[in-house]
Amino acid sequence: MNALPEKAIYELHADFCKFMGNPKRIEILFTLNTGEKCVEELAETMEINLPNLSQHLSIMRNKGIIESRRAGKYIYYRLSNTRILEACMIMRDLMLEQVNKKLVIIQEGRP
Repeated sequence: MNALPEKAIYELHADFCKFMGNPKRIEILFTLNTGEKCVEELAETMEINLPNLSQHLSIMRNKGIIESRRAGKYIYYRLSNTRILEACMIMRDLMLEQVNKKLVIIQEGRP
């Protein structure tokens, strides 16, 4: 039994998923799949400037998607839970299925 009403859970769910509304944040998620990376390494891998990356990382950290640690002058980021990436990959697979289904319909000339 949940301590929260169902409507409140829907609101929390929608708010949590907002981080996926940006392709750079999804890219960060997939980039961190291979392990912890410092900000500079992420910026170089993603070909993004540091201020822009920092803004995305801040949003994701506030949502609990990623965690950070400081080592000297470097800040390292990692996924807080690998299940977040699994959920994102399931959504990605579903999206690709839908796209492929539409392509088949277009190729067959069906409305």
